Parts: sequence; structure tokens; C-alpha cells
Amino acid sequence: MIHGDRDSQVWAVSSGGRVLRLSAAPRFAASWPRLAPHVPGAASGELALLTAGTPVDLVLENGASPGDARRLINAHLHRLHLGHDTLCVHAVVLRRPDEDGAVVLLGGHGAGKTLVAIALAEHGWRPVAGDVALLDVHPAPAVHGGTSAFMARPSAVARWFPRLRLDLPDADRIDLRSRWSGVPGPAGGRVLATVLVGVDGDPSAQAGLHTEDVHTAATAWLRASTHLLDRILESSPTVLRMVEDAAAARRRIALVRALAARLPLHAARGTPQHIASRIEELSCAVSGPVKGAAW
Repeated sequence: MIHGDRDSQVWAVSSGGRVLRLSAAPRFAASWPRLAPHVPGAASGELALLTAGTPVDLVLENGASPGDARRLINAHLHRLHLGHDTLCVHAVVLRRPDEDGAVVLLGGHGAGKTLVAIALAEHGWRPVAGDVALLDVHPAPAVHGGTSAFMARPSAVARWFPRLRLDLPDADRIDLRSRWSGVPGPAGGRVLATVLVGVDGDPSAQAGLHTEDVHTAATAWLRASTHLLDRILESSPTVLRMVEDAAAARRRIALVRALAARLPLHAARGTPQHIASRIEELSCAVSGPVKGAAW
């Protein structure tokens, strides 16, 4: 533990019920409502002021931008959750309309995870994590929450879902949280299935799900689990990868191997609607028919 500057305040950031203590300038509280939707398992009302002099896990320099503050917080949360056998993975997660478990969508930036999520939401599925999910590995894989922001590229949404009639702002991405009532959604639940998605408008790509081998699955989980560390800060020389020491890295790889061994990783390419249909079929095979209202 370290101690913050005497002119700073000490805050407790709650993430999935676990607490990261940080020292920051008093103005940090004003920026927190904008940062919280991009912090896994957090909410704007979960920032608590602690007694001055309390030992902290992270000191935010006074000149840190809001973006760098978020990146630093998330990197240290990555390390905090590892200590509880929880991975912070780059994924979109939705829960079945009947609440009987969740599906985890994997894929790199631009793969179409959010588009597939929208297609599932039109059939009553509820969002749990829009970009980063907290995934408990032991005793059984389960989602522990995630980021509540649900960012999408307006042009892509307009192309695949023209009936949504979005007001297209002059922005690269928009937050679709307001499209779901009661957002953030349920905390998560047991993992029914994991799917590596690849949205492709080519009709010839409309293939069914296939299962990846264990090594490929482990590689996909490994890449997803470094998401919060693979960031370059705007103004600080800090290397976020160094937040995870050798022991923590070995622990993460052990958790990745366990996930790959326990959870078959399915892969699907096609339109968002096609992939969503395959996912519904898969979830029905695991837990029975899906029943729920449309989005």
C-alpha cells in the first residue's frame, strides 16, 4: 500500500463488490459519473470518500486526464480482480430473457460484438457488459458484472438496423444504454456459451457455429484478458502492462487455461441477425427455449 499527497482526497471505487482505494485531486469526484460507465462493475453512485491518510492502491497525478484516470483505474482493477480468480475480459455479455444464464461474445475491435448484441436484444436479451466483463473462473464460469456503457458506431447500426431510426450525431460512437430500460442490466450469472463473432455481410459467410480447439480458445481468452493493460496513456510514461507482475501474469494464464478447458468456444460469421439466431439455438440446446419480449 502507498499513501497519497496530503492535498488530495482518498476515494473508494467499488467494482463488482470489490474496492480499489485511490488518491486523487478533489475534482476527480466531478468527473466520476462520466468515467463510471466505462469501469467494469462500477456505477456513478459507488464512489465513497475515505478518511485522509488511508493507504491507497493507486495515486492519480493531478495532471491526469479523465481518459488516463479511467485507464489507470481499470488497469489496477484488472490486478485486483485477478486476486479473486476473476478475469477482466474484452467482451459483450447478454443475459437470456428468462434470466437463465448469459452468453459471452468475444472478438477484437470491429468484429461486430455490439451488432450481434443488438440483434439479441431485439429478442428480449438484456445487456450485462458493453465492452469489459468481469468473469469469475472458479468454482464455475460466471459473469460478475461489467461496463454499463454500450458503445456503437452509428453508421454500422443504421446499416444493419435501419428500423431503430437513430438520430445520428456528429460522433464516431454513441451509447445505446438508453435503448434498454433498467440499464445497467442484471449482474450476470452462469455462462451458457461463449461465441467468437465475425460480422460479415457476404451471404456466402452464413455458416453455422463451429467449435474451436482448446489451444485456439485459450489464445482468444488470453487476448481478451489483456484488454485493460493494452493501453497507451496520453501524458504519462507509465506502462500499464507493468501493473501486472510476473506472479499475476502466471495466475492469469492459469485462469485462461481453465476457461478454455471448461467452456467450448464457438465461432460464427455472418450478419448480426444470423449470428444471433445461431446463439439462440445454442442457448436453447443448453437451457431450453428462450421466452421473452422483444426490445
